[in-house]
Amino acid sequence: MTSLHALIADITTLKVDAIVNAANSSLLGGGGVDGAIHRAAGPGLLAECRLLGGCRTGSAKLTGGHDLPARHVIHTVGPVWQGGRHGEAELLAACYRNSLEQAEAHRLHSIAFPCISTGVYGYPADEAAVIAVRTVRGFVDAGCTLTDVLFCCFSETNLALYQALLNGPPDPAANERSR
Repeated sequence: MTSLHALIADITTLKVDAIVNAANSSLLGGGGVDGAIHRAAGPGLLAECRLLGGCRTGSAKLTGGHDLPARHVIHTVGPVWQGGRHGEAELLAACYRNSLEQAEAHRLHSIAFPCISTGVYGYPADEAAVIAVRTVRGFVDAGCTLTDVLFCCFSETNLALYQALLNGPPDPAANERSR
């Protein structure tokens, strides 16, 4: 059975099989979580990312962790919030699902997610948290090799959102909506 937890931490310090990078489409570093991961991982990550040819919104690509405690980085490009009428929810769910599929394809057991798209991309944190938890629950309920999924929050407010969703009643329609 897979355990889902939320915590406040610096994602670059977590010793898990993979951390997820809320990347931009070039995969060559940027601000926020992306910049922090690239700085902590060292120049090897940038060199490896240069070979990947970028990444489309909603997709995910895996690299080594380089100088990070995590063995891998799964890079995903979240949607920019445009008011919610431009497929943002579907693209954000795809970020989580495709990251989990990368983890599954590489038989990883632990993964840590940041709050994808909620920084400079402007996705409302409460809506993003619902999509994140619903998508991850739907994926793990279908069966997978993951034993631990962490939602790495950057504030007490975000942590409270995730804890409420994780401790609340399961969403019986999650499998339907997240696939």
